[in-house]
Amino acid sequence: MKKLLLLTLPLIMFACGQKTQQQEEPQSFTGAAGEVKLITLDPGHFHAALVQKTSYPQISEDVYVYSPGGADLKEHLAKVEAYNKRSDNPTHWNEIIYTGEDFMEKMIAEKKGNVMVTAGNNRLKTDYIKQTLEAGINVLADKPMVITPDKFDELKECFDIAADKGILLYDIMTERHEITTILQRELSLLADVYGSQENGTPDNPGVVMESVHNFYKVVSGNALIRPAWFYDIKQQGEGLVDVSTHLVDLVQWECFPNVILDYTKDIQMNSARRWPTVLTKEQFKASTGMDEFPDFLKDDVKDGKLNVYQNGEINYCLKGVNAKLTILWDYEAPVGGDSHYSNLRGTKAELTIKQGKEENFRPELYIIPTKETLKGLKGYEEALNKNFAELVKKYPGIALEKTKNGKAWHVIIPDSYRNGHEAHFGQVTENFLKYLVDGKLPEWEVPNMIAKYYVTTQALKMALEK
Repeated sequence: MKKLLLLTLPLIMFACGQKTQQQEEPQSFTGAAGEVKLITLDPGHFHAALVQKTSYPQISEDVYVYSPGGADLKEHLAKVEAYNKRSDNPTHWNEIIYTGEDFMEKMIAEKKGNVMVTAGNNRLKTDYIKQTLEAGINVLADKPMVITPDKFDELKECFDIAADKGILLYDIMTERHEITTILQRELSLLADVYGSQENGTPDNPGVVMESVHNFYKVVSGNALIRPAWFYDIKQQGEGLVDVSTHLVDLVQWECFPNVILDYTKDIQMNSARRWPTVLTKEQFKASTGMDEFPDFLKDDVKDGKLNVYQNGEINYCLKGVNAKLTILWDYEAPVGGDSHYSNLRGTKAELTIKQGKEENFRPELYIIPTKETLKGLKGYEEALNKNFAELVKKYPGIALEKTKNGKAWHVIIPDSYRNGHEAHFGQVTENFLKYLVDGKLPEWEVPNMIAKYYVTTQALKMALEK
């Protein structure tokens, strides 16, 4: 009997080990209806709701929400409910809510979903991402995934954990889906049109981008009520590590498409600086609904006004290409809304996106030949038209129009391509669903995400050391 027991015990232990191993294996996604089950963790930014602005067959309508409760959760649920109740193409989300101070522990213990969406207070976001990945749950994260230099190594560890677990960690880069940016990238790949990328110098960069945002704005038809913590750089992060994420991503995505970047070799930081946007108490109230500045903002209040360090400038060199990025925050745009400027400088032409008064405050793309190119303008125009005709096959309806001075071209883009910032969240989510089925991200995505956050966190470090 004892001999039989000894023989049986290893078999039992082997079977248990096999069961544990099977339980820890990541879910294999097939694209079947409802197989993706979302978890929304502590939603505190309207981007969390925008992921659910549209429905996706692959995603279950049951969404598990874990939150400490309060105004942030209320705002999030209101937005999702508005999507459910709209007359045009309503969604049918069923929000299953848990509230409590132990919301993170509860989410890990219950493990109700297989994809966690995080968009909110960034102070603990890197920690939340790490714990979620350790539990074997995929993560779709709003930017930024890290807001301080001391957390950069932890973010790198998160990607290692995801690789070990066979799951995905991905951030939401909506600006890759803006049509002017897409066409800017396409044109930069045409040697007869753009030539080759100019490296430039720190004083005359080959790439210049600027992003202007506003604290008071309208989202999904309603004035946006921001949480008070959004104005705390310790919780939201500064402009150098927040909005800059998009600009750094675009530099990589446009100048080095599908190229694997190594932040230890390919990046040289040149300089960075920061400065505040100053808000009155009345402006703060209009944006948050709060009559007084909360205690956690007292250190940033000077002469009765709030100083929010959401403005910054980054100068760095990526694989020889010098780039200058500027992030600006105003209280409210006098006209229009958030705006984007981008200039890529090639040896034959500059590709420039503008969004000013002349463009009716919507992004427009221009092809501006260099002085040297203008000397042979007729031949260049023939090459441009030939190459553009091929691009039209890929993007039917786009066209070229000469500017008034006859020395540049405006790329005419049909409204059907201009689906707006909010729709881009759905496009990112659809791509992520494809990656889940593939079981992997494109090979360049992870190293380039690491490179991106290296630039933002190092920029903040440099600016603080001044």
